[in-house]
Amino acid sequence: MLKRMTRLVSGARQLDPGRLLHGGPQAPQSLAAHPDNQVPDGSPRAVSCTSEGDPVRTFNEACLMVRRPALELLRYLKNTNFAHPAVRYVLYGEKGTGKTLSLCHVIHFCAKQDWLILHIPDAHLWVKNCRDLLQSTYNKQRFDQPVEASSWLKNFKTANERFLSQIKVQEKYVWNKRESTEKGRPLGEVVEQGLTRVRNATDAVGIVLKELKSQSRLGAFRLLVAVDGVNALWGRTTLKREDKSPVAPEELALVHSVRKMVRNDWHGGAIVLTLSQTGSLFKPRKAYLPQELLGKEGFDALDPFIPILVSNYSPKEFESCIQYYLENSWLQHEKEAPRVTNSREESPHINRLTLERVLLYSDVSTWLGDIPWEILSCKSSALAQYFKKGRSEVAPTSSESGSSGSSAAEAAAALH
Repeated sequence: MLKRMTRLVSGARQLDPGRLLHGGPQAPQSLAAHPDNQVPDGSPRAVSCTSEGDPVRTFNEACLMVRRPALELLRYLKNTNFAHPAVRYVLYGEKGTGKTLSLCHVIHFCAKQDWLILHIPDAHLWVKNCRDLLQSTYNKQRFDQPVEASSWLKNFKTANERFLSQIKVQEKYVWNKRESTEKGRPLGEVVEQGLTRVRNATDAVGIVLKELKSQSRLGAFRLLVAVDGVNALWGRTTLKREDKSPVAPEELALVHSVRKMVRNDWHGGAIVLTLSQTGSLFKPRKAYLPQELLGKEGFDALDPFIPILVSNYSPKEFESCIQYYLENSWLQHEKEAPRVTNSREESPHINRLTLERVLLYSDVSTWLGDIPWEILSCKSSALAQYFKKGRSEVAPTSSESGSSGSSAAEAAAALH
C-alpha cells in the first residue's frame, strides 16, 4: 500500500529529491531551510519511506526507544549463571511492535559488555528466494547456500574481528587437496576461507558455529546467539530441487547448523530469539503466538524457553515517540500532532508500524489540502480511489458509516 501511495503521489507532480520528507539525509536539510516547518508555495512535497535496510538514515542518527521488554531481558542477562546451560529467551508480539529493535537493544548491550555476537538478522532469507542452491560437499543429503553464507561471514567478521585472532580452532579442517586449516590456527582463517572461496562458505559457517559452541564453556568469551525470525528454521521453504520437489528446512546446511546453536546443550552465553510473521511463509498474517509461528516441531525444539511479550506502545512511549518526531520536524505541522495523539487515546492498537502509516497519511493530507481524518477508516483500495476520483465520491457519508464520521480508533484498526 505504501509503495502504491508513493507512486500515486510522485506521479502527480515533478518532485525535487531534496524535499523527501522521509527519504534520507536530504530531508532534514530541506526542512532546516524553513525553521517554521512551512513548505514554500509552489514547491511540491513528496512522501516516501526510508528503506528497511537502513532505517537510521531517516534522522541521520541511530536511536532506540528504551522499552520494558528489552530492560526485562537485560535484567535476566545480568543475573545469568554462565555455569548453567544457556537460557533461551523468545521475543514475540504482533506485527510492528518492535521485536527486532528490542533484539538490537540487547545485542548493543552485549557488544558493549565485550560479548561475542553471533547474529542472524533475518532467518527467513535463508528459506526463500536463494540465488544458488548447491549439493553439499560434506553431506550429500543437504544443500549449501554459498551466497547467503558468505554474506553472513562478512558481517560476522566485521562485528567480531577482535575475537577471530584470539580463538584457535581445535581440529584440522581440510578444504581440498591443497588447502587446509591446521589445528591451533586462528578462527579468522576459517572465516577468510569462506570469503575467498565462496564454494566453501557454507562449510566455513558450520565450522565457526561448531568451534564457538564448543569453546564457549572455557570462559574466554561470552557468546550471544541472536536469531531474528527463528520460526523460519521450522516449517516449509519456497526452495525447489531440479525436479521441482520442495526442499525442507532441515536439508539446508545453514539451517541445520543454526538449529544446533539454539539448543541449550552448551553454556557460557545466552540465546535470544524473535518470532516474526513479516517474512513467515505459509502462516496466517495475524499469527504471532509461539505455538502458531513455530508449529509443534519448532515449539518442542525450543522448549523450555522464557517468553517475553513485546506489546504496542504504552501512553508514555507513544508520547515520547511523538515528541521525538516533533523535535526532528517529522511532523510538518503542529496541528497534525493533536490529530495523531487523539488516535492513541481512542485506540490501544498503536505501535511503531501503525503510527508510521498514520503519520504518512497525515503528511499526504496536509499536502493535498485537508483530507478528512475519516478517510483513514477506508480500505487501501478506497484510499487509492480517493486520490483518483476525488473526495466527494469516496469519503464515507453518515448513512454509510452509521455515524457522522469514522473515529480515529476505526482508522487505526483499518491500518493495523
